[in-house]
Amino acid sequence: MKEDTIAKIKEETDGWEYMANLPEEWHGFKLRREPVIGKDKYDLYAYVNEDWHKSAIVYFHEETHEYKVRLKIGLIEFARIEFITAKLSVFEELLVAQFEQVLQDMAQFNPATLSSIVKGLNLPEWQYGLDLPAENEGFELFIRPAEPVKINNGSYIVIDYVDFTLASSFTVYYNIYRDEFFSEARIWNIPDVNYDFDSSDLRELEEKLSSRMPARLQQVRKWAEEQKEQIHYGNN
Repeated sequence: MKEDTIAKIKEETDGWEYMANLPEEWHGFKLRREPVIGKDKYDLYAYVNEDWHKSAIVYFHEETHEYKVRLKIGLIEFARIEFITAKLSVFEELLVAQFEQVLQDMAQFNPATLSSIVKGLNLPEWQYGLDLPAENEGFELFIRPAEPVKINNGSYIVIDYVDFTLASSFTVYYNIYRDEFFSEARIWNIPDVNYDFDSSDLRELEEKLSSRMPARLQQVRKWAEEQKEQIHYGNN
């Protein structure tokens, strides 16, 4: 990050009363006050629950010169578009009005976060989703269909199997604009996309998951473990 950008952020947030008065714990999350400066992000503070693998980060994005909030849920990280603004005073108003609700929704599933289209899918009643194993090929069922998670661009996480020790996962999404299910894997948090699970409805998705998900999970694990070995040997 450019030095003049860092100086600008420090000047704007110096003595920021809102940040100074934040609670140390909030809806199960602990406040991390230490700033973190990255390549193009300046994290002002974050609320983190490591056991839940969830965090909400308040930051300045150098690429767009805007203040933003990004969420990390499992391995998936995304910005909440309703908080994006270039002015700190406006940012504070948005935080006061909406940030606590974001933490509450991360701490406990809130059906109000679902669009009418997603509710129309009847995911809570989907028997296949209810029968998904809590552990599958060594992956933990982190997000289940009965409690989908809204992200960006009209997409929801419907299924998320994660191995946090390998930073690898298999995720199924639904997009309300395309009215389509699709999937993505992550190997050491690097996305790997195929189209084997693209489906237009739950029946088609169920058929593809039943026949293809075990092999896909095995493949992701194999690749992740191979890369782990390569990293290990490369460091010796």
